[in-house]
Amino acid sequence: MPPPQFVKVTTILATVFFFSLIHITSQQSDLESDCTGKWIHIRQLPTRFNLDLLSNCSTYEMFDNFCPYITNHGLGQKTHNRSRSWYRTDPHMLELLFHRRMLEYPCLTPDPEAATAIYLPYYAGIDSLRYLYGPEVNSSFEHGLDLFHFVRHSDSPSLWERNSGHDHFLVMARPAWDFSQPLANDPPVWGTSFLELPEFYNVTALTFESRAYPWQEQAIPYPTSFHPPDLALLESWVKRVRRSRRTSLTVFAGGGGGVSGSPNVRRSIRIECENSTAQSENGGAGGYGKLCDFVDCSNGICVHDPIRFMKPMLQASFCLQPPGDTPTRRSTFDAILAGCIPVFFEDLSAKSQYEWHLPEERYEEFSVFIAKEDVVFKGVKILDVLMGITRAEVRRMREKLLAIMPGIMYRKHGSSLGLRTKKDAFDIAIEGTLQRIKSRLAEVAVQ
Repeated sequence: MPPPQFVKVTTILATVFFFSLIHITSQQSDLESDCTGKWIHIRQLPTRFNLDLLSNCSTYEMFDNFCPYITNHGLGQKTHNRSRSWYRTDPHMLELLFHRRMLEYPCLTPDPEAATAIYLPYYAGIDSLRYLYGPEVNSSFEHGLDLFHFVRHSDSPSLWERNSGHDHFLVMARPAWDFSQPLANDPPVWGTSFLELPEFYNVTALTFESRAYPWQEQAIPYPTSFHPPDLALLESWVKRVRRSRRTSLTVFAGGGGGVSGSPNVRRSIRIECENSTAQSENGGAGGYGKLCDFVDCSNGICVHDPIRFMKPMLQASFCLQPPGDTPTRRSTFDAILAGCIPVFFEDLSAKSQYEWHLPEERYEEFSVFIAKEDVVFKGVKILDVLMGITRAEVRRMREKLLAIMPGIMYRKHGSSLGLRTKKDAFDIAIEGTLQRIKSRLAEVAVQ
């Protein structure tokens, strides 16, 4: 029997989709001028490609039981009953969250011929679990072939053929590396081969993290736990962040880096953080109560508990963002929400990833960069670098974070009209996708 969260979410999503079709048809003529070049058509996929996948939410023991996190259309459960903006959001539910937001996109069209872009509501990351953690681990090269067969042969094949898939896009709520296993690997290793399939070379994939030389994918922000439904709640949070008393110079919320491990930047951070305690006690903290705070998030204990790390971030001036299993971290966006200046140790952690949401030329305005090689092998002390930044500069950088904050969060579906005047991560992702597809189609046209 499907879990109750699955039944509730699928019923609501199906109802919302039905009424959205009626709504967009009735208002299409009214939006004609505002939606020029912005029309998006949602391909109607069989539920085996999206909603049915949620019924497996407790199947993969090695992954996690994600049944509690599919509620509220992927936002998860509220952190407490009275909360209106904070949820226990699992980042891997972005496909569900994005699907729900697409249903209220103002420039939807039921006519695919009128669309600039075509959205595939395929829950690629959730479907990948059966290849990553389930019984089909040795068939990972097949991930996506069923979808391709449907869009290419079963449902309006001319819709795919007209632009060879260049105008199609989808969300894949995992790093691109998880979908990049070479087809020739035998036996298979980690990952599926979705992005290695020639059939999908032309599709735009929105992922948490792109590869060093991406073609199909573009990185978009990880969803945090903050999803305000109206402008007043967003502005109230911004005021709280601005007036928060910063008693720590820096904080690292994460795991790994045990002192017995091989040299790496996380290990260097842990050692420097532990050694900073004595310096703080001897009055060498530069006006801060402590130089370095550490929040142990080992084994994923912080993922669904934002209170565990948001309070320390609100109390710190800088948030350290070392790479882990992959270069990017959700913590980067948690830090921005807290007005805690991110400190990066390699460009792949953000600068070369999120160009739509965090333009590369602006990084010096709101973040600090310290090369991980300098920390690990050249003896550069992170705390010395950060102590050298004046309080005035810290305040300026924090104001920049507050200005970009709306653009990296995903507001709640059905949010107020006032909040919709501020572009969020979803809005910016759609704008970037439309522009990318237009550019690709223009390139194809001249070939």
